[in-house]
Order: sequence, then structure tokens, then C-alpha cells
Amino acid sequence: MCLARTRGLVYAHGVTHVPQPRCPSGRGRSTGWRRAACLALGLVASGCGAGATWPDWVGGGLAVTGPLRLAAEEAAATEERQRIAAEPEQITASHVLVMHRASKSKPPNVIRSREEAQARAQECLLKLRGGIKFEDVVGEYSDEPGAGARGGNLGAFKRDAMVKAFSDAAFHLKVGEISEVIETPYGFHIIRRTR
Repeated sequence: MCLARTRGLVYAHGVTHVPQPRCPSGRGRSTGWRRAACLALGLVASGCGAGATWPDWVGGGLAVTGPLRLAAEEAAATEERQRIAAEPEQITASHVLVMHRASKSKPPNVIRSREEAQARAQECLLKLRGGIKFEDVVGEYSDEPGAGARGGNLGAFKRDAMVKAFSDAAFHLKVGEISEVIETPYGFHIIRRTR
């Protein structure tokens, strides 16, 4: 078995335990520079691949990448807060909602699979991008009760009134712009921001 020794720990393909310090050559206990030389010789001579299985923190990886990753996450969070602060408090939008059998609050007549619902939503988006009026497509594709009568209009709403994926997409749109297909627990949405 290929073992790599470092600082009194043995990492043997994911198994960690505390060994007696021994020279990889098998000649008994090693001390001082002999231990370092035996370790280096043993790793080089054995062609040890256990280094690939060492935890990330061995060799200072966590100490080096941890602060960088944390700084990047903080910068992304700050940028997101600034973007949200620059958005209006509320917007108005319309949407097409294509549901499937696992959707929350679905009517009993919706029996299509998730994949069928996604394909139907993509087909609807293609029609919208082809120039068909939003209100006409809502009547044909939306499974939301009453959506056809009101043209999919949701009225004015604040960011926290809708599920996060929906709000993120809706608030990111410019007025008059149509989103890509967005999935939420309720199904697949195509959103048009109206104000």
C-alpha cells in the first residue's frame, strides 16, 4: 500500500491515523534529517500517488485559498446588495406559468411531466420571440387559473412577495423585456416586465 507521511500523520488513500515515525525504507525509527531524507526518498522512489488524496488543508491550501474565496464571496454579496438597492421598490409584470404534476398549487387537470412542461414553456418562449402578442400566448399556454382573462398580469409587487428565482428574474428585466424560462416550485415561468 502506498503511504505518504507528513508531520506524524499517514494519509493512505483517504484513511488517516497517527503512526510511529518510521523511515519508508523500513529500517526502523528515523530522527531529524534522516527522517526528512527517508521521507523524501520514499515518496520519490515509490512513485507515491497518495499526495493526490491529501486533504485540501495539507500544505497550507486552506490558509492560502480560504481568505481569497471569502473575499470573493463578500465582494459578490456586496455587489448583489448594491444592485438590489438600485432597483425600484416594486414593479409590475405579467407571466406565463406552465405547470407539471409536481408543481405547487397546480390544478388537478395538470398531469404533464416536468420535461414536457419545460418543452412547452420553451415553445411558448419561441412564439413570443417570434412576435406573437404576450396576451395571446398566455391564454394558450398558461396553467395558472384566471391567467388568460387577465393576460397574465400580476399587478404591482415587491421583491419579497414572490419566490426568489422569480423575483430575481423579474427585477433584473428592463421594462418591456421578456425573460428566459425560469423554474420555480410552481412550474416554468416566462416573465414580461411592464413597469
